[in-house]
Amino acid sequence: MTDSTAGAQQSPPLVEFKNVSVVRDGHRLLDSVSLTIREGEHIAILGPNGAGKSSLIRAITREYYPSSPGPEVTFRFRGQDTWDAFSLRSHLGVVSADLQQTFVRRISGREVVLSGFFSSIGLFLSHEVTDAMERKADEILEFLDVAHLADRPMTEISSGEARRLLIGRALVHDPGTLVLDEPTNSLDLHALHTFRKTLRKIAQSGTGIILVTHNLHDIIPEISRVVLMRDGAVRQDGPKAEVLTDDAIGGLFRVPVRVREEDGYYYATGY
Repeated sequence: MTDSTAGAQQSPPLVEFKNVSVVRDGHRLLDSVSLTIREGEHIAILGPNGAGKSSLIRAITREYYPSSPGPEVTFRFRGQDTWDAFSLRSHLGVVSADLQQTFVRRISGREVVLSGFFSSIGLFLSHEVTDAMERKADEILEFLDVAHLADRPMTEISSGEARRLLIGRALVHDPGTLVLDEPTNSLDLHALHTFRKTLRKIAQSGTGIILVTHNLHDIIPEISRVVLMRDGAVRQDGPKAEVLTDDAIGGLFRVPVRVREEDGYYYATGY
């Protein structure tokens, strides 16, 4: 074992949940969820709509708290029971469909990326954009192959292009992990192909990926672990090849399927 590998295993987990339940407006969104995610890990959270996947992400980002805290409940981020928003941003970059809806306005691609420094929707007169921020934005635009969108307003680009700009916004603080909540919704085949290439590039650069999806084909080859969720609970958690089976996926979505692997991607057919 290398020193770096040993250090990664000895350091506190990025996320450590044990028996975490969340109840909102009388509805149980998470049901005794126990989950540990390490720094830099590539993991997919897979389940049908309404499975509790987005609620889990809101718990990780501290929008939701356990409804019944107690000694048997663990709710930690990097070994801490409490943390502030600034600490969170430096470790987690989050991209969601809800976030994209807030950016449907005439904000340029460059402004979208720069707004990540201020956690805002676009830029305002009170924001002081430094030369270092400009350089970082240019670097990210080039890395994500969207430099040609720097001056284009969000109202004039495709959903896939907008999604990549929002990923750029999430990367400005060099987070160790990128969280993507249903990232391929509304993408056509070409946009999906481009998006998956982008996601693989990010994973290969060393940034951890937490991918939340109901689509089996979203799971890029770099993801090694898959968590199956249904009805607010974790149903299975393990290595990708052991979890993505006919029985497990068919049971999860309650439909008979045949799961096949092709070039590192998994697909479900026969339903």
